[in-house]
Amino acid sequence: MVPSGFDWLAFCIVAAGLVMLYGPAYIELARTVWATDEQGHGPIILAVSAWLIFRKRHDVAALPGVPAQFAGWSLLVLSLFLCVVGLSQDIIMFSISSQIGVIASLFLLFRGWRALRILWFPLFFMIFMIPLPEALVAAVTGPLKSAVSAVASNLLYSLGYPVGRSGVVMTVGPYQLLVADACAGLNSMFTLEALGMLYMNLMNYTNAKRNIALALLLVPTAFVANIVRVMILVLVTYHFGDEAGQGFVHGFAGMVLFMVALILMLVLDKILGLFLPAQRRAAQ
Repeated sequence: MVPSGFDWLAFCIVAAGLVMLYGPAYIELARTVWATDEQGHGPIILAVSAWLIFRKRHDVAALPGVPAQFAGWSLLVLSLFLCVVGLSQDIIMFSISSQIGVIASLFLLFRGWRALRILWFPLFFMIFMIPLPEALVAAVTGPLKSAVSAVASNLLYSLGYPVGRSGVVMTVGPYQLLVADACAGLNSMFTLEALGMLYMNLMNYTNAKRNIALALLLVPTAFVANIVRVMILVLVTYHFGDEAGQGFVHGFAGMVLFMVALILMLVLDKILGLFLPAQRRAAQ
């Protein structure tokens, strides 16, 4: 439902402009970055962000039109400049991140600051779909993979399995396994952090201390979940062979990663609830 005065012509023009401006960037993302295991979460983040904005449509539509002209136009110009730089220099991070500013500026121009206060989380959530810089990923992923493989190998060895390790290469019996970026990298932690943020938003928590504590605890939670994933792959390979470890089970281990992280997040949330009240806001 939309107000009787809803301007469909303006909406269609704006929507068509966004499609023309960002359509090529999304096509390129779908062909390259989002087709990889490491950053395949991008389309899901985009879909969830769109859904979050859609579910707030009635609240935004009910607002009086009090445009923030100066802030809106300033943000729009800066965002479009960032988009032009990104497209012309083939910096996908710039072109995609500029979309957040463009959308925010449009809400400022049509509805004002109150609209941004309602939609701040969906716009913030879109940050998680921006491809991370390769230099940052490479710098952080290496130590993370080494740490995950070290902990996993030590745990399995203590359980009596013939597990050895050389860097990020693990040996179990006659098999060798390389701990890949998708198994223990920065991107998986980034995705799990997004999952936690979404959980807190859907639970309508307003206690800032509790939200910050849970967000910080999601980092070691993601680390533990990655260890569990690697251990499962090693055990499957050891008991059922290399083909089993590299086949369907390898993909299923990715689901296990998120299931383990979700369970740990719920447990941490319950523990935090013993010390910090939830202070839920009323569902809208």
